[in-house]
Amino acid sequence: MKTLTIAAALAAATLIATPAQAGDKDGKLQIKLLATGVLPDGKVTAVNNDPLDLTVGADTVVSDNIVPTLAVEYFFTPNVSVETICCTTKHHVNGTGTLSGANLVNDVLLIPATLTLKYHLPLGAIKPYVGAGPAMFIMLDAKPGATVAGAPFNVDDVDMSSNVGAVVQAGVDVPLGDSGFGISLDAKKYWISTTAKFYVAGVNVLESKHKLDPWVISGGVAYRF
Repeated sequence: MKTLTIAAALAAATLIATPAQAGDKDGKLQIKLLATGVLPDGKVTAVNNDPLDLTVGADTVVSDNIVPTLAVEYFFTPNVSVETICCTTKHHVNGTGTLSGANLVNDVLLIPATLTLKYHLPLGAIKPYVGAGPAMFIMLDAKPGATVAGAPFNVDDVDMSSNVGAVVQAGVDVPLGDSGFGISLDAKKYWISTTAKFYVAGVNVLESKHKLDPWVISGGVAYRF
């Protein structure tokens, strides 16, 4: 996360400092540096393997997180663009219901790879937009939580699957004069799931499917050129 913040700051500084990249409110490229809240759902939707009936009457909750985000957007026309975002986000999974208070998975690190086609409404200086496209949550790491890592479960490995889903978005860009700088607010809703597999000495002792379906809310600064 710290590396991403430094990289984003350097990218912005380079754009600002390079004379050839003069700001233009109608330019083809737009870079955004955003603070982003990732707010997952995290419900169990199916249980594929549970010989100890651990999931009976139980569900899960996934922690929220706030991360820096870098968005890059290319305008094909004044009203049509394509955008991708770059960030990593880390979450914890805890139990609810009969597993209330149980720490199940820690440090779920993922990349929410996203590509959206956007339409900007021609409403003057303030530029609202809507968009939609595919998304893929790339799972980089996950660790057994304290509850399942200890006795009597002794889980020593957790695998969270990477999956493809869909996303819609809506937001607004507010240019600050003709300088190319602006303020951006954005909301995305994802529909995407993952399968969690828990292992003890290489044996799959629990497998369950979870919908993540997060809201992702962002706000920050934009530079168009």
